[in-house]
Amino acid sequence: MDRITLEHMEFYGYHGCLPEERQQGQKFFVDAVLYLDLKEAGCHDDLSKTVNYAEVFTKIRSIVEGEPVCLIETVAERLAAMLLKEYARILKVEITVHKPSAPIPGNFRDVSVCIVREQGQN
Repeated sequence: MDRITLEHMEFYGYHGCLPEERQQGQKFFVDAVLYLDLKEAGCHDDLSKTVNYAEVFTKIRSIVEGEPVCLIETVAERLAAMLLKEYARILKVEITVHKPSAPIPGNFRDVSVCIVREQGQN
């Protein structure tokens, strides 16, 4: 299946279970893989036959930088649901939300969740 990939999108949000995360905020990174048929778009050089990834970026930003939630799992679910609802051409999405400054006592490079959702899946 064809795909469009947006990698390492950087946003500043206030997600987390701890009060300081909600007050100070932190950087989050998002990867989104959009699975769809790109043949018509490629053969006809037609943006209307694909998904505008600049628009997708803006919509992802509005969720990540929007209403705070406790879990990055919730952020991922909201992103997947929005993309599948807003873009009928997208058949499946893979969303990874990274929280590299998670409040963990110790050294680590990153904490992330990755989900895969499909059209029609509840």
